[in-house]
Order: sequence, then C-alpha cells, then structure tokens
Amino acid sequence: MRIAIEPSLQEIYNQQYKDERLQHWRKLGAIGKAENILRITAGYNFAKALEVGAGEGSVLAELAQKNFAKELYAVEISDSGLAQIQQKNIPTLCEVRKFDGYQIPYPDKFFDIAVLTHVLEHVEHERLLLRELRRVSHMQVIEVPRDYSYSATEKLQHFLSYGHINLYTPTLLKYLLLTENFNIIREYWGIYDLQTFTFNAKSFFQKLKAILVYSFKKIMNVCPYKPLRAKFINTITLLCN
Repeated sequence: MRIAIEPSLQEIYNQQYKDERLQHWRKLGAIGKAENILRITAGYNFAKALEVGAGEGSVLAELAQKNFAKELYAVEISDSGLAQIQQKNIPTLCEVRKFDGYQIPYPDKFFDIAVLTHVLEHVEHERLLLRELRRVSHMQVIEVPRDYSYSATEKLQHFLSYGHINLYTPTLLKYLLLTENFNIIREYWGIYDLQTFTFNAKSFFQKLKAILVYSFKKIMNVCPYKPLRAKFINTITLLCN
C-alpha cells in the first residue's frame, strides 16, 4: 500500500520566487503594501522592525527607502526568496533568517514592530504564527487581502492558484486577532491602485473595464455605510499591540 505524503510548507514555497516574469508584479504590489504600512504607523518611530514572510524583499526595499526603521530584519521560509532579498543589498537590513513558517528565531519583544503583510491568508495554522508575531514584538502591522465573498467557493481554484487557503473580511480578521488578545489600535481599508487593476489588461476593452472597476471601488471606499463599503475594499490593514 502506497501512502501519499503531503509536501511541507517549506517544499511548497522553496521555489516560489524564481519566476522572474512576476518581478514587476511583486514590485508593484510592494509599493502599495509599504504605503499602507507607513500610513497606519504614522507618528511612530521604530528602532528595530521585522518583516515576517518577507518574500523576495520588495516591501523591505520600499520601507528602507522611506526610513521606516533604523534597523530592518527579515524571516522567510523560501530559499528562492532569501536569495533575492540578499541580492537587493538593502542598506538598513541587518539580518535575514530562514524560518519554518511558524517559529520566529528571535527573543521575546526583540522588535519594536513586526510586519505581516499578505501572509496570513497562506498559513495553515494562523494562530500559531500570530502568537509568535506578538511574542517577538511590541507592535504589529497585519494586512490581508479581502478575498471573501458570497461566491467565494465558486472561485476556489482561483484563490488556490495564489496559495490563499484563508479568506477574510474586516470582521473576521479582527475577530481572529481579538480572540488572540491583540489590541487593535488603528484600522485602514484600502483599494489597489490603478496600475494594479490594469496590470493584466491585454486589450483596450479589458483596460477600460479595469478602469471602471477601479473607479467604482474608489467611490465605494468613501461610503459612510461600513457594511456596504466592506464589500468593495481590497485590503484590510491593522495596527496592533
């Protein structure tokens, strides 16, 4: 009898960042993620900041350019991601370590702030990672995409193609954090920028459709009725401690 062995999280993500065709897409996404991090932490100063699940380092590079912290650190599960982070030669990046996706190899409260952006939706055991995030840092920025909708099950293969195994709304994310004893200080709901919406548009009509969707979402993002507004946002960013 043959027993199928599921690949580990390490094996799944080891080669994640070798596809050079996606570099521009990741760079584009990193700009928006960094802007959200800077927006929600405005007024704070950080000596040591950690990015957990730093990917190939695009967000770190953006944060370094904006002087987010005096010292930046990173942990990442993917060998290909670690290699690309090192190649970027980010000036304020003090250390990059490999981790298993859950155990962060630093002492308690070593960092002023830890950043977890677009990672939680990929994680099988969310609470284990969140507890580690809180253990090593005084404050946390957590951002996820708002993937949930009534028809989410019809888009299962689409979400899985991105490795998204968890779906969130603002309420679901906040409930998860509150039940793990996080204190939510600030909250920001955002939409992707126009470049992101039109990135994959190949024809004039595809681009026009993307522009119209972007314009509608931008209008809805200032809707005072929060339950309606929540249906049209793209990202949920929280500052916690």
